Amino acid sequence: MDDLTLTSGHWPTQPDQIVLGDIHGPGEQIGAQITVTGVPGSPKLTIVGFATSITQTAQAWVLPSEVAALHAPGSPDVSQMLYRFSSATTTSQVNADLASVRAALPHGSVLGAQSYLTVKLQDTGAIAPWVPFIVAFSVIGLVMSALIVANVVSGAVVAGTRRIGVLKSIGFSPGQVVASYVIQVAVPALLGCVIGVVAGNLLSVPLLSQTAQVYGVGALAVPFWVDVAVPLAMLGLAGAAAVLLALRAGRMSAVQAIATGRAPRPKHGYAAHRVLGRGPWTRLPRAVTIGLAGPFARPTRTGITLAALLFGAIAVTFGVGLGSSLNRVYNDLNLTPEQVQVNIPGGPASGSVMPGPGPQLPSLAAQERAVVAALRAQPGTAHYVAEADDDINVTGVADRLSLTGFAGDASWAGYALISGHWYSGPGQADVNTAFLTQTGAKVGDTYTLTSGTRHLTVRIAGEVFDPRGGRPEIIASTSTLAALDPGLSPNQYDVALTPGTNAQAYALAVQAKLGQFYQAQTNGGSSSQFFVIIGLVATLTLLLTAVAALGVLNTVVLQTRERVHDLGVFKAIGMTPRQTIAMVVCSVVGIGLVAGLIGIPAGIAVHHFVLPAMAHAAQTDAPPSVLDVYHPWELVLLALSGLAIAVVGALLPAGWAARTRTASALRAE
Repeated sequence: MDDLTLTSGHWPTQPDQIVLGDIHGPGEQIGAQITVTGVPGSPKLTIVGFATSITQTAQAWVLPSEVAALHAPGSPDVSQMLYRFSSATTTSQVNADLASVRAALPHGSVLGAQSYLTVKLQDTGAIAPWVPFIVAFSVIGLVMSALIVANVVSGAVVAGTRRIGVLKSIGFSPGQVVASYVIQVAVPALLGCVIGVVAGNLLSVPLLSQTAQVYGVGALAVPFWVDVAVPLAMLGLAGAAAVLLALRAGRMSAVQAIATGRAPRPKHGYAAHRVLGRGPWTRLPRAVTIGLAGPFARPTRTGITLAALLFGAIAVTFGVGLGSSLNRVYNDLNLTPEQVQVNIPGGPASGSVMPGPGPQLPSLAAQERAVVAALRAQPGTAHYVAEADDDINVTGVADRLSLTGFAGDASWAGYALISGHWYSGPGQADVNTAFLTQTGAKVGDTYTLTSGTRHLTVRIAGEVFDPRGGRPEIIASTSTLAALDPGLSPNQYDVALTPGTNAQAYALAVQAKLGQFYQAQTNGGSSSQFFVIIGLVATLTLLLTAVAALGVLNTVVLQTRERVHDLGVFKAIGMTPRQTIAMVVCSVVGIGLVAGLIGIPAGIAVHHFVLPAMAHAAQTDAPPSVLDVYHPWELVLLALSGLAIAVVGALLPAGWAARTRTASALRAE
């Protein structure tokens, strides 16, 4: 029930052996000995293994007979029982079952209880904001993959239309033709699915191992139903595409199939060639106009390619916007970019000293005077303000209320506002989304806070952006919050620097002036996590861009192979290799431009849908500054993203076409 998983070594077989939790120090290795202090005889135990517990109910395991020997004298006898309830999907269901357990046991025997829902919320809270954008990228990737599979299969069947005519001419029935092509598609599709499933499972091993170690849940693996459902879905997609096109070709007569296999069907693309050969289009080189008219010969294939490029442009637009938004969030978490914090040790009332030997701690008033003097004397100081922080219990708020008080103007501190304005006087305060959610208040309301016998009525001036968790927070002047928390005193100074000042050098200089009791540091924030996420966004964007380019490459290869005889004719009448490359590349230029133009509003729409979902997962709303991240010059470049992807995908087959010899192309069937 506890899902104990032995990660290395073996379970204890003797009284002097112990298995430790998987998170251990560098000196704690298998075979090493540890000494248990605080119990009679200070026994030594040999480490024989490491294990994980999904409920984290223990940090070490020994034989049951050894527990009594490790029991400290005078400590109460406490046991732990794990329960699995039949209905435990909500907190109310778990609490109802816990009430039944308490009622069935002697009064006072249940010292405490912890629900798995609480542990689950704590473990998933850190990753919940990132799930929406990963899902968005995954959906885009799946759709693009499906389009490419359909395009490859349809191209293979269309390319074999002439062969279908030959088969019909020697007696194949329509059903036999369809079966032949479905089997031809199914064999490589099955092989690809098997290789993909194996490769996917192998690639997931290191990631799932790290995840299991972080959450202490033992071994993790790809679910069996995923290994079955994914290949079946891809096989079904490939088979459906093959059946639909093979049925259409199977119903053709032998002569019609042979003729269609050598050239596009009548009325497909000829009008486009005539239009592009007249009027102002005559100013363009003929190789360019031939390439621009090419997509109209195969409208279905062109539509699939357009869709793949469109999703690629959406991925690029969404990825660029998401990266910019995450940079804004990172700056909001760090407040102003050039900011230094000076932490002070604090203390009791003025004139008190720290007990015990060693240097005496100055009074709080003396500490503040020393910090202010050092900040005023240090070049590069633009603004500074004293900050006081505390957590208190407040009636009507489920969690402890986080208090942040400033002893002066802190409007420059860099807090992003979702709505409202920064507090501007006594009795005003700013709160985060969690506070509004738990209290039901709104910006502009007057709200009374009660903590014990103390009361404070504030007007909510604004809602601040706080993606660091769901704990309610209130920000106001220290004098305002003192009515609710008389012991609130400064614990740090926030310092804004003048432009061009090196934050690290400034912090070191202030630290040297103040001495050992103080700590000056730059405003670091959780940079590593955000940089990892931004790197993931960039990686996913590049992968989807590559997938879109591969889709274009596949389309151009099919078109080039299909019209290789025409290519030989063009070369025979004087088309140069450069003109050939221009013709092939221009066959996807129009599609890329259309995809880029449509992809901009679609990508922005995805961005404006996913960002609020990420913010809500972090139990906050998204400020306008996080959503409005697209600049006009960026939109111009993003409009060309579809064109860039199309050109990159077409260059390789264009080079192949340019190198093809005229005689070889004319002989090709």
